[in-house]
Amino acid sequence: MHSTLMLPALVAALLAGSARAEVRLGSDVLAARDFQELRGKRVGLIANRSSSNVRGVSTIERLRRAPGVKLVALFAPEHGIDSDLLAGKEFTNSIHKTTGLPVYSLYGPGPIRRPTPAMLKGLDVLIYEVQDTGFRPYTFISTMGLAMEACGAAGVQFMVLDRPNPLGGQRIEGPVLDPAFRSFVGQWNIPLIYGMTAGELARMINGERWISNRCQLTVVAMTGWKRSMTWRDTGLPWVPTSPNVRTFATALGLPATGLVGEIGGLNVGLGGQYPFQCFAAPWLDANKTAAYFNDLKLPGLRFHPVAFQSPRGAYSGQTVRGARIEFTAPATAPLAALNFHALEAARKLGRRDLFAEAQRVGKSFAMFDKVVGTDKVRRALQSGQSAASIVASWKAGEDAFRRRRQPYLLYP
Repeated sequence: MHSTLMLPALVAALLAGSARAEVRLGSDVLAARDFQELRGKRVGLIANRSSSNVRGVSTIERLRRAPGVKLVALFAPEHGIDSDLLAGKEFTNSIHKTTGLPVYSLYGPGPIRRPTPAMLKGLDVLIYEVQDTGFRPYTFISTMGLAMEACGAAGVQFMVLDRPNPLGGQRIEGPVLDPAFRSFVGQWNIPLIYGMTAGELARMINGERWISNRCQLTVVAMTGWKRSMTWRDTGLPWVPTSPNVRTFATALGLPATGLVGEIGGLNVGLGGQYPFQCFAAPWLDANKTAAYFNDLKLPGLRFHPVAFQSPRGAYSGQTVRGARIEFTAPATAPLAALNFHALEAARKLGRRDLFAEAQRVGKSFAMFDKVVGTDKVRRALQSGQSAASIVASWKAGEDAFRRRRQPYLLYP
């Protein structure tokens, strides 16, 4: 009797699962077309460890074996071809240990942040196939657009093999970049969280003429991906994109805690079990901190008491306590706003004004302004504005960007 009652629900669940379309990456779509767009061409590939499909097959190997395709060079963004270098660590050109192909550094000393004419010489097409995080300061999208510009100048075709935005295609949060604060951690006039795939963003970069030399752009779109999907909905395995972004939960936490990390004073979990998923300090009480955040009743979020020994940073070797973030509804949970709620928590629970303390010791906020993409947020913090008012100040820019991106979207 009990199993019979459960049967309709079980059947419904199975039908729902079978009805959901399989997400096929741009690289899978290209392979299904037998690589026709690349036949007879000399190809370069911007790639790293994340450049693989649901079965774990590397795009490097797929292109090497593709009929009629000549893969002649690899290009590595920040964190290197194996995604194992820490943020900010520059590296030089090398030879790929598996294929023997040259690996050109797009995060090299000098600094080198785009392909040089010498790197592009002899190429017919340069492909971008790297998993992004959906957070503007994560530098892969800067690499993509600057490579597009270099290809436009050199007359080399640029191709994006599209991949999901792990944060989804609907979430737009944060201030739109002020061009006065343009840098490698903020190249394009988009919000902190911009809700576009790499292919869609490439179309916008080209279409809005954000680069001085527009390129001949081809985007190989995915199939089965919808804007409502976060990474958890795709069925794809998360492959670490850098040493500190090893899981999807970490990709969600990066925009939720990264701005606080630029100010300092709170441990956000780096080096521990929950990187970018904590707010902790020796002077906080874990239970009270978790309760404070839960009382905010932020949708899609739950907070748990946490205590651990800080492995590095200002509190290295000390026990820190606070709240760990659980993303119960990844598609709807507010992310960027959490940074500012955390600053308020420090002030109300620990009686610590972290922004004022950083000012007193002469901390430079140049990188904070670059990461945020404007100095308006810093000035709002200096004037004592609340988290709610800072978040509300973004709405007009978010709405304008949502309209501006519309012509470049590829997915329903």
